Amino acid sequence: MITSITPDSLKERSFQSVIKDYLIHDNNYTESFNSGYDQNLAIDVECLFSFLETTQEKQTTKLKDIYKLNYRNKVLDNLDKELRARGSIDVLKHGIKDYGVKLDLAYFKPPTDLNPDQVILYQQNILSVTEELNYTGNKRIDLVIFLNGIPVITMELKNAFTGQTYKNAIKQYKEDRSHLEPLFRFKERSIVNFAMDTDVTYMTTRINGDSTYFLPFNKGVGDSGGNPIIEGKLSTYYIWEEILEKDSILEIIHKFTFIDRQEVTLDRGYTSIKETVIFPRYHQLDVVRKVLNHAKYKGSGEKYLIQHSAGSGKTNSITWITHRLASLHDADNHIIFNGVIVVTDRVILNQQLQDSIYQLEHKVGLVAKIKDGSNQLADELEKGTKIIITTIQTFPYVLKKLEGTKGKKYAILIDEAHSSTSGKSIMALQESLSLEEAAALAGKDEAEELDVEDKINRELEKFADRDHISFFAFTATPKPTTLKLFGSEGEEGKYYPFHVYSMRQAIEEKFIFDVLQNYMTYKMFYNVNKKIEDDPSFSKSKATKSIARYVSLHPHNISQKTEIIIEHFRSSTMKKIGGQAKAMLVTSSRLHAVRYKLAFDEYIRIHGYSDLKTLVAFSGSVKEDGDEYRETKMNGGVSEAGLPKEFDKEESRILIVANKYQTGFDQPKLHTMYVDKKLSGVKAVQTLSRLNRYCAGKESTFVLDFVNEPEDIREAFVPFYKVTVLNNDIEPNEIYRVERSIYDKQVINREDVIVFTDLFYKEQQSKVDISVMNNSINQSVNRMVGFTKEETIEFKSLVGKFINLYMLIIQVAPIVDSDLHRLSIYLRYLIKKIEVEDTGGVDLTDKVLLQYYKLEKKTEGAIQLDGDNEGVDIRFGGNSQIAEEATDYLSVIIDNLNKKYGTDFSESEKLAVAQIRSNLREDKDLELKAQVNSYDVFKHAFEPRFLDGVIQEYDKNQEFYGRILKDDKFRHNFMELLMLDVYSSFKDEKNHSA
Repeated sequence: MITSITPDSLKERSFQSVIKDYLIHDNNYTESFNSGYDQNLAIDVECLFSFLETTQEKQTTKLKDIYKLNYRNKVLDNLDKELRARGSIDVLKHGIKDYGVKLDLAYFKPPTDLNPDQVILYQQNILSVTEELNYTGNKRIDLVIFLNGIPVITMELKNAFTGQTYKNAIKQYKEDRSHLEPLFRFKERSIVNFAMDTDVTYMTTRINGDSTYFLPFNKGVGDSGGNPIIEGKLSTYYIWEEILEKDSILEIIHKFTFIDRQEVTLDRGYTSIKETVIFPRYHQLDVVRKVLNHAKYKGSGEKYLIQHSAGSGKTNSITWITHRLASLHDADNHIIFNGVIVVTDRVILNQQLQDSIYQLEHKVGLVAKIKDGSNQLADELEKGTKIIITTIQTFPYVLKKLEGTKGKKYAILIDEAHSSTSGKSIMALQESLSLEEAAALAGKDEAEELDVEDKINRELEKFADRDHISFFAFTATPKPTTLKLFGSEGEEGKYYPFHVYSMRQAIEEKFIFDVLQNYMTYKMFYNVNKKIEDDPSFSKSKATKSIARYVSLHPHNISQKTEIIIEHFRSSTMKKIGGQAKAMLVTSSRLHAVRYKLAFDEYIRIHGYSDLKTLVAFSGSVKEDGDEYRETKMNGGVSEAGLPKEFDKEESRILIVANKYQTGFDQPKLHTMYVDKKLSGVKAVQTLSRLNRYCAGKESTFVLDFVNEPEDIREAFVPFYKVTVLNNDIEPNEIYRVERSIYDKQVINREDVIVFTDLFYKEQQSKVDISVMNNSINQSVNRMVGFTKEETIEFKSLVGKFINLYMLIIQVAPIVDSDLHRLSIYLRYLIKKIEVEDTGGVDLTDKVLLQYYKLEKKTEGAIQLDGDNEGVDIRFGGNSQIAEEATDYLSVIIDNLNKKYGTDFSESEKLAVAQIRSNLREDKDLELKAQVNSYDVFKHAFEPRFLDGVIQEYDKNQEFYGRILKDDKFRHNFMELLMLDVYSSFKDEKNHSA
């Protein structure tokens, strides 16, 4: 028996060997070997047939009689086809049929122990582990875990005590593991892949080269990410001791894993199905198990507050808890809840619950959505439907109905809901109101109105018969009344959530942005611009000068704020996210929203800004000067329901809101928020959090607040993010003091910075260029060799301070200083090297982010390298593989399209073409058709594959791929050029192989 794995146990043995031995001796795994593994099928054949012939003797005997000596090959061939068609999750859960014979590939734990035969079968599952699996040719991977011969988990392990970390493991998965290799084919074999060291764990369910996305799978430490330090154990002990424990991993595969399918609508009605293999993150797994264990022990009549931040994957957590509560039994095998009712207004949750639970259960009719109101609800309760989804509006009726269901017990899950309705404020405003009066009236109405959370709380306070009902409330930002109603009472009368995934942890794990990092009041904003205007060290921009004209800003001067907002948006925000960034203006009243909309549109018209469209959102109507204004009419006929989709369009850039879309609205491309409304408490957090969603190319957010004080905003965020920090003032010249401090450490040579950035801006880097860039960074790393831990931390802190301060300053007022800009680029790569010094070179693989960064800087025109008037053209400095992919022929394709169609596609489109070409060249079926057919016949197979590839890649470059989908001639011309290249490459390979 191995009681624990410690640093001492790794001194003489490898990390993987120690974990393997723990799984075998402590978790009842079987050791499997390369000799039993079929590389082409990615199946442990010996393990598979050992399981089948032990648990299903009659079935396998029948197949032996049918197939005779070819029995094993026939079973394997059929299994491989089913795995390719359905995926390993579905095959493991539901088995296969072979010549009329049903074969189960796994047995899962029954909900009760009333059927001893099922319990025996469950115990006969074979979980096996292979160390150094030789999975393709001579390629090996550290550990692979099989369930009855089918691979379910791969693990790349690094020992931090030898200087390597999980980042090295991630690098291996991205660079050395291919999605074309049988073991890593999406859905077909391994379900999840762990990149792990002795401190932290990351996971992915899809290997896809540089685009592979790894999620953290860590326990968290208090409100932070990472893992706690446990005396006598490694920090990642929970993986082999808890997660991979036999009952645990079988439960995860059975009750948590599924394929999430979402239809993505493209331009002109094109649709694409996006599939994702879902494997729970640690906090999701943790909350589900803790809820189930508590409910199993306590029974009904309990209350649970689950405070999970945005980015936590709350939809899946609700799905899993709903599904499991519907079949939960107590220790005496009695059902605990007769039904589960989910209260939500989210359409996506409605559909996902039904789809996901069907995958988990394969039963039709398990879930009912209430569409016809109270009568249908009564019918479903009477029928005993296990899961009912209803709207928040019907919640009072739900409680009333449940009071009449004596003897039955229910679980009610309440999805986060902050949508609000108001009384007076949705009525038409009288014409005589001033802006001040309108703001005061709106503030009074908002203070008096009840949002959905308040209404639910009031209904529950009146609900008396609680013994047979358990309530599960999900929210990222609970109000004090919610905390008291659903929370658990602790010491000193304080109330606490049942489970927390904090905003801080979500930020640290990079699921959401810290919206306070670039928060600025107008006073701070003005002071920075004034200092830049007065300081000869800084060059000036149009936006800087327009802002600095105003020594003071009257709180109700909409025309002044209109100029400031639009000029800032155009000079800074508009270039972010590759030119796709959007902004929201939060106003004090509906009258403010109307005035701003009119002022914005007039300012845009006068200045000829044809690339900027605004939208407005407010309830009811506003009357002024004899005119009546409504949201739909001011938005050119866009319906209220269609507004979010309209705002998602490329031309829609600024959304002006009045008590709408401040909560419960997700637009990942929302980068900047202008606040002209008093905010406090939970409302402040919910409003600013509209910015926090990640999307490709989004590096930061920005808030310009005309009304509130930093201390008030800080106080609002503290309960949800314990280390909230806001700067009360920004001193632009501080950047030069930090710059001097960095150089004074004698780590960085200015010549290295110049060499690195000169190569960084080259049109295309060669292998030699990449090597020189690596060396330029390594020079600085080598000068830190003698640093103590404290000195390293201090220097890294200085570097981080410079990067953050520089990013903030250029968002406020774009400045022109090539030395600062060069250093900022250099430091962004150096800081990664300080963090991990042995990943084999500077990390230049974040192609998506750098491409967006290039696009926004290319058109910014304010930050310059050489002091002239040409904008910086930041090019992607990718790895050697990308450099080799982007051959001259790709330039020929782009140039041909530009000349013929008057477009201006460049380097980013070159990468897009390279990606399409790469995907097509890896298509084995296309390769076969090219090698045995003429070019004219090959066309018929090529076109549908080409279109599938364009749709799949659409989100990465919507302008380029959108043009392909919309313009028939453009598409045909581009396809012909690419088809010739792909066809020729396949023919060349055949000739070479011959």
